[in-house]
Amino acid sequence: MANILDLVGRVLISSLFLISAYNKVLSLDGTMGWMEGYGVPGFLLYPAIALEIILPLFIIIGYRARLSAGLLAIFCLITAFIFHFDFSDQIQKILFLKNIGLAGGFLFIVANGTKDWSVDKKKKYVRL
Repeated sequence: MANILDLVGRVLISSLFLISAYNKVLSLDGTMGWMEGYGVPGFLLYPAIALEIILPLFIIIGYRARLSAGLLAIFCLITAFIFHFDFSDQIQKILFLKNIGLAGGFLFIVANGTKDWSVDKKKKYVRL
């Protein structure tokens, strides 16, 4: 049961980033303009999209999950403080807290790793 809950948790926490990357690809110009409105160079959108695709997939399959989760935790904290730090706007406050909560979830993966259903899990061989 712990293995399935671990996998479902990894899929759920990662799905947000996969959907976000998909939406960014569909609206490159709009997203670049939005980022530039916060003083962030638009060309950083491309590495952000790559990060939002590769690292969540690594977490889902359990390949270098701790490192990937650590990087996504940092990404969540940085984006929270850059893009969602306007607490006078209720939506921005909620988005800020969402990013902080996601960072916390990723830190759980950093601390605990993945269960048995992961690529990095060492196989237990029985010597005959």
